[in-house]
Amino acid sequence: MSFVELKDVKKKFGNETVLNINLTLREGEALGVLGKSGSGKSVLMHMLRGMEEYAPSAGHVIYHIAICSNCMWADLPSKAGSPCPKCSSPLKSKAVDFWQEDKSLQEAVRKRISIIFQRTFALYGYLTPLENIMEALKSIKIPEKDAPRTAYMYLKKVNMVHRMLHPAEDLSGGEKQRVVLARQLAVDPALFLADEPTGTLDPENAEAICKLLSSEVKAKGRTMFVASHLPNVVEMLADRAIWLDQGKIAMEGDVKAVAKSFLASTPFTPIETKSVGREVVKVSDLRKDYFSIDRGLVKAVDGVSLGILERECFGIFGSSGGGKTTLSKIIAGYIEPSHGTVQIRLGDKWEDVKNVRKLSRTESGYIGFLHQEYALYPHRTILENLTDAIGLELPGELARIKAIYVLKGAGFDEKFVEKKLDLYADELSEGERHKVGLAQVLIKEPRIVILDEPSGTMDPSTKIEVMKSIKQAQNTLGETFIIVSHDIDFVGLTCDRAALMQDGKIVKLFERDLLRKMASAYAVFTK
Repeated sequence: MSFVELKDVKKKFGNETVLNINLTLREGEALGVLGKSGSGKSVLMHMLRGMEEYAPSAGHVIYHIAICSNCMWADLPSKAGSPCPKCSSPLKSKAVDFWQEDKSLQEAVRKRISIIFQRTFALYGYLTPLENIMEALKSIKIPEKDAPRTAYMYLKKVNMVHRMLHPAEDLSGGEKQRVVLARQLAVDPALFLADEPTGTLDPENAEAICKLLSSEVKAKGRTMFVASHLPNVVEMLADRAIWLDQGKIAMEGDVKAVAKSFLASTPFTPIETKSVGREVVKVSDLRKDYFSIDRGLVKAVDGVSLGILERECFGIFGSSGGGKTTLSKIIAGYIEPSHGTVQIRLGDKWEDVKNVRKLSRTESGYIGFLHQEYALYPHRTILENLTDAIGLELPGELARIKAIYVLKGAGFDEKFVEKKLDLYADELSEGERHKVGLAQVLIKEPRIVILDEPSGTMDPSTKIEVMKSIKQAQNTLGETFIIVSHDIDFVGLTCDRAALMQDGKIVKLFERDLLRKMASAYAVFTK
């Protein structure tokens, strides 16, 4: 039976219509949504979740539910006539026009919806994973004595028991995403919204999470809405798929057919690096140790030595928690190593990285870093985010010219880029915000650019644009890139060399030819 209906729904930001859709989601169905960055996937999810700034400009979002008039517990429509699981009063059928109803009904529905956001992990950083989940369990009135056991059970499902007593702020991005998934499943949602659920995960953990979603959501009759740029994720999880293009449904139906058509819209020809120069980064016997109460001494980086060449694109890849991000932050000078050195070549002299950040303004901007959990200023326009908000003072017209140039380099469509400059961050899709984050790094013209999981939530076409911009910056501007990622396709098609990192160590170095062969998406991108 119908669970969610979208009738003539439209969403506008300013004069731009970003969503124009009719859609029905059935109870127990898993609907996959494919689309490029900015196609409307995240807007649709936020609207279904009930975020005020994403209220439809026109149309109706209708939830067919069974509601308890005594305690306002909302359940699936098939539960009508059954006793309420919270107070035993009878559940009654009701069609809730979500954005038109009173706040109590709206809140009752909202409480039964869980969402995983892209890159926004929304964990309490000072609390442990166990405590984060226990906090969430309060919303569904789980008895306090049962909360630790329930939280532990869900951490076990996502393979995070070994980190359950660490502060959440100390976890890697992939580990945080698994904790968020455990938390959202633990609250027993009627509707599960998964916005890029595997975006920051390595292939092994991504497959495990897909299996978990199948067993915990699909197999238990929960309804799921999964948006992804990865066709294999949608194929694994969805019963039916739609392809969104500029806010409209371009295709709907069989998952494999929709995925095939979506991929076919993204041709790609690899661009090779023209030439590299001398060594520009020198890492010598680098170590970083942490002490954990439950695990003792943790070697996040364990005896790493490597050299990176000028104008090279160097990849660091491996599974979640392997030490990739810690290594990159030491190279950038954000974290002090426990032992060893990182040296940066400035002209003909070598400087320790911690000294590079203390030098003149030009030299201190020598290294640019795009964090996995980047953030834009929400009350500034995109143009302001790229100029005065980050301390870049340029005359008005020059600022617009420079901003347009770097946004194109970060993957924005040339036809729409000028329209984006005067929008605010929440008027962009998550993929578009990510590209603005990349542009914030590039606009300062660093000579060494470190990108932490740059492709995690990008659709294939955006990945290709970013690949092209990286190669263009290498070949024309002489920039050196360090790519930190679990995405072997992105690393394999973009990087000139790459290091496989496991348990804090570099276990193998890969040259370009072998990297190209390892990229399983190579044949897809070059069709």
